[in-house]
Amino acid sequence: MYADYFGLKENPFSLSPDARYLFRSEQHRDALNSLIYGIKEKKGFVLISGGIGLGKTTICRSLLASLDDSVETALIFNTAISDLDLLETILGEYGIDIKNESRNKKYYIDVLNEFLLKNFAAGKTAVLLVDEAQNLSHGVLEQIRMLSNLETETEKLIQIILIGQPELNNTLMLPALRQLNERITVRYDLKPFSPREVSDYIQHRLTVAQGPGSIKFTGGALNLIYFFAEGIPRRINALCDRALLIAYTKNTSKIDRRIVKLAVHDIGLDYFQKTMSSGRKLWARLTT
Repeated sequence: MYADYFGLKENPFSLSPDARYLFRSEQHRDALNSLIYGIKEKKGFVLISGGIGLGKTTICRSLLASLDDSVETALIFNTAISDLDLLETILGEYGIDIKNESRNKKYYIDVLNEFLLKNFAAGKTAVLLVDEAQNLSHGVLEQIRMLSNLETETEKLIQIILIGQPELNNTLMLPALRQLNERITVRYDLKPFSPREVSDYIQHRLTVAQGPGSIKFTGGALNLIYFFAEGIPRRINALCDRALLIAYTKNTSKIDRRIVKLAVHDIGLDYFQKTMSSGRKLWARLTT
């Protein structure tokens, strides 16, 4: 709605995980490099964890966009599934035809193993990415561990990447999942942006959207955005998107503290639950 007014080719603060908008902060770059390292060195398992809205899925999409034809990928994003559904979904992602009358675990694993052996013989790497892995049941996590047993005498036939929220780490610490936890040798935990990174992140997204043009965020506005968003990319996007919309309606290109306060009120108190619980008095002072 406001993109044309500000001379932007598109909305720079969309909440969708667009790989083009990945801001390569030091930690996001390290997380992406950890994924690439795990795949190239055939480490078997890689785990990327982090809180809600920190950009895990965007990193995943960026990884997929960077891989060439020598890598066959399967992406699982619906994790409320059974172990049988998991195997069926993996086969579908790899484009493997299956017989409907043979819907059982042994058949699926045999077919997958045959595919992986052919893939290996062709000099290719197979990668399985599981997003929102914190939602997987213990049984499905154990099935994923069993998939790592598909191997030659020298290396794993499939590289498995688990991406999830911090509670995934707690789940993996349970005695029943000890074998899986011990196989994960490459890990990275994402943290929120620093105040400087918030400013750089906003500038980066405006630049990708062919801006910033006449748009200017004042220092005070950036400080408020950091305070309310707590360095979390998804919250930054929501707050900046609303701030630009308000600026558009007021026919201004300067985003100052007043505009940010209005954006906070528009989005609503519940969106900033963590901030409210830890800084109610400061919130009241900043938004009046």
